[in-house]
Amino acid sequence: MTLTPTAVAQLRQLLDQPEPKLIRVGVKNRGCSGLAYHLEFVDKPGPFDEAVEQDGVKVLIDSKALFSIIGSEMDWVEEKLAKRFVFKNPNITEQCGCGESFSIS
Repeated sequence: MTLTPTAVAQLRQLLDQPEPKLIRVGVKNRGCSGLAYHLEFVDKPGPFDEAVEQDGVKVLIDSKALFSIIGSEMDWVEEKLAKRFVFKNPNITEQCGCGESFSIS
């Protein structure tokens, strides 16, 4: 997984806390297409988490999500009504109409 410069900047802001945390990216079963991205703060990596470090920012990838998001790009997007992380994932075979969930063959 790679991070865009805007994602790196936003992650830096989120991780700049008095008590350092890590961000783990995973997927959960949900939505009309089956899977949805899930981000959470954690104190330490899980036993099989993979770490991605780019421009001094470290993100963990949940071991159960590795094959779902391998080769993806994480970006930060600010639109009129929403600010959020988005993923450009080359592995997606189907995505729901609202863009919140996806499936992989």
